Amino acid sequence: MKIDYEKRIFGLDVMRAIAILLVVCSHSVWIFPQTKNVFTDLMSVAGLVGVEVFFVLSGFLIGRLIYKLFTSPSFGFRDVTYFWIRRWFRTLPNYYLILLFNVLLAVYLGTVLPENLWQYVFFIQNFAWEMPLFFGESWSLPIEEFAYILGPLLLYLVLFLNLKISKSKLFLIITSCIVLIFFLTKIGYYFSHPQTSMIFWNVNLKAVTIYRIDAIYYGVLAAYVAMTKEGFWIRYKYLFFAIGSLVFLGLNFVVPAKQLFIEGYPFFWNVLYLPINSLAIVFTLPVLSQIKSAPKFILVPVTVISLISYSMYLIHYSVVMQLLKHFFPTEGLSTSMLFIYLIAYFAITTVGSYCLYLVFEKPMTNLRDHKKIKNHFK
Repeated sequence: MKIDYEKRIFGLDVMRAIAILLVVCSHSVWIFPQTKNVFTDLMSVAGLVGVEVFFVLSGFLIGRLIYKLFTSPSFGFRDVTYFWIRRWFRTLPNYYLILLFNVLLAVYLGTVLPENLWQYVFFIQNFAWEMPLFFGESWSLPIEEFAYILGPLLLYLVLFLNLKISKSKLFLIITSCIVLIFFLTKIGYYFSHPQTSMIFWNVNLKAVTIYRIDAIYYGVLAAYVAMTKEGFWIRYKYLFFAIGSLVFLGLNFVVPAKQLFIEGYPFFWNVLYLPINSLAIVFTLPVLSQIKSAPKFILVPVTVISLISYSMYLIHYSVVMQLLKHFFPTEGLSTSMLFIYLIAYFAITTVGSYCLYLVFEKPMTNLRDHKKIKNHFK
């Protein structure tokens, strides 16, 4: 794999690599006998945290792109369309390929396909309702896709109001409104679900699109600050990092370790936990976005994991884990054999993701830079 390291920001690759490893590690618990203790509680939170890192990082990266497009004098619907096409070449081919593979795999294994399978095609399988267990890790993709559509479209439409406000301030206003609206949806959820559990919360709030789009837009707000208040962004980066790290650790280690779950603290979990998590991650961005490189023995593996993270996210559980558990059940295996199983799981996931990235994801992503597409949007 040929990588242009000069065009990459190592600190952001670290975030992406950590995020995917947290997600994969959280699902690796399925290899071991079903037990409930502090470790399994931490692992369940690890998967959630990994996806939250992806959300904020995605928002930060697209926020920078959208801000540059929107504040340019020539901004128009063609720019919005070009942004969408570039994002869709990056995300849709891999998604639809693995969705098709999951359908074929379900047929092969004799698993009943969900009645709302068609919703997966349009990314509405968890729009305002609990999605079925089928292709469970895909819950985050609709949130990303709707976030990509919503912000640029609103920014384009608001220009028709001919407001006497600079584009930079309009960007801030629209982004803040999106964050506020989807924060309010969580308050609405809290009042409509006074009695709940962590399992119910996990599939009816955390993984539902209409409650989660703000997670992306905290990252977009961070991009706005980074681009318009660069001195502030850099001057206080270590203070922000310290605050973000402490809050992040408190939320995701102390809270589960102390068993502070939703049954006793419903408002905190339904309304505050996810936004505070997002903000804690945002506070680490000023430091991480300034780390451009690292020693080669660290740089290479981190960058490779970052590059294959999307493929890894799509195949690690519903494909690799499901096939392994089907053909090589773990029941009755000794502890040492389970750890060998775990190593095999990580190895197969990594190699499979690498191959998928090289053979399919990267070539499909490269199509967005085809001269015909570029010339069409000039």
